[in-house]
Amino acid sequence: MGQDTSMLRRIQKFAAILFGVMLVTTAVLYALGLRVVLYGGGAPHLEFVESERARAERIARDREARRAQAPSDAVLPAAPPPSTAEAPAAARPSVPETVPVPPAAPAYWTDFRGPARDGHYRERPILATWPAGGLKPIWKQPVGGGYASFTIARGRAFTTEQRGPQEIVAAYDVATGRELWTSAWPALFHERMGGDGPRATPTWSEGRVYALGGQGEFRSLDEATGKTFWRTNILEDSGATNLPWGMAASPLIVDDTVIVLPGGPRGHSVAAYDRRTGAPRWSALDDQQGYSSPMLVTLGGVRQVLVFSAARLMGITPDDGRVLWGYPWKTDYDVNAAQPVVIGTNRVLLSSGYGAGAAVLELTPSPDGFSVREVWRNNRMKNQFTSSLLHDGFIYGLDESILACLDAATGEVKWKGGRYGYGQVLLAGDHLIVLTEDGDLALVRASPDRHQELARFHAIAGKTWNHPALSDGVLLVRNINEMAAFDLRSSPR
Repeated sequence: MGQDTSMLRRIQKFAAILFGVMLVTTAVLYALGLRVVLYGGGAPHLEFVESERARAERIARDREARRAQAPSDAVLPAAPPPSTAEAPAAARPSVPETVPVPPAAPAYWTDFRGPARDGHYRERPILATWPAGGLKPIWKQPVGGGYASFTIARGRAFTTEQRGPQEIVAAYDVATGRELWTSAWPALFHERMGGDGPRATPTWSEGRVYALGGQGEFRSLDEATGKTFWRTNILEDSGATNLPWGMAASPLIVDDTVIVLPGGPRGHSVAAYDRRTGAPRWSALDDQQGYSSPMLVTLGGVRQVLVFSAARLMGITPDDGRVLWGYPWKTDYDVNAAQPVVIGTNRVLLSSGYGAGAAVLELTPSPDGFSVREVWRNNRMKNQFTSSLLHDGFIYGLDESILACLDAATGEVKWKGGRYGYGQVLLAGDHLIVLTEDGDLALVRASPDRHQELARFHAIAGKTWNHPALSDGVLLVRNINEMAAFDLRSSPR
């Protein structure tokens, strides 16, 4: 009996020591930044996460070093001739170099997900055979937090970031990654599940950048200097309460106005401002908003703005926000985040996650606006916070975390294959470019015959929910840690 008691005491002592060691180890790891990071679908990952202050300080050091080392005569590396397109790209300088914006630089990818907000890149053919070891970045560098993508115009790329206690709009030289200017204000949108920082992608139009922060700060900035032309706060203007996951809808330029979605009550759900002066022009509706960005489209021969609110998809008039048609679409947590997809002249796809699935609607003009008919509906394409694409009559997108292809006319599943997490997809020619949730870049053939992944490599580190952007053959990617540029030009112009 005495031996048993002695043994029990030794076991208890060992357990107490072990527990103490575990507590100390946990405290040390937590102090070093080890956190549980939630990926799409709520999957937990253990990762070392910098504090906002440490991240901001690291970015400041990086930008200062790049400014100090940058020569003044750099240009974007020449695209390979067609005969050498399949050869591995040579290593580029690790330190970016400055380059003036060439007068002929295009203003193409000027909106969220491209000029039509549909995720299609139509500017020039891309490199369709990637080296076995993956593409070499033109440049790569740290970036502030948040989930915005880039808009690209005239050799500059614009995005929003979280740096310490400030939200910023940053302009970068596409050829080198060099930071050209920033516009900052005090704000920190904090959200435990998704993460901190601004969400909305800036919009470019006629030399101005329109940027929206996670807590409603809205600014019109000069593309060359970052000078503020005007500012306001759309939540304060509309009497709206912020959404649980923050302001995410990218501003939309329509004629002389810029349209935003504050989601305010009593006729302040959708708001239009004069794009030159910032003066309020009109507001409308009472809907709580979702996280999808407004789109200017033509359906049934009528020009209209698609708005995907928390409870319905609707088409509204661009000049006063009058509802032309609406279709109820309610999901758990009020998360309607995907962009609608226009199909032909009078059909539109909508999709959401959390089990909601997808549907195609057909619009027919009527004396009161439009009548709406559901063509098909299923749960085989659930876009949680990614968006689908249309190519040659077929829909491609991430059904939760798995890439899928559906017949747009019937909803029939043609294939499902490839696990990419809750990433993002864009279309270039007959190829899908997939930026995975883990920061890989994959090239997939856009064909209804089968899932065919042609290439895949690791591009940036960390959780990646940000949409890629592509202009003049240069692909820009970012997440909450890194940003990088890759040359996809198949040949010189």
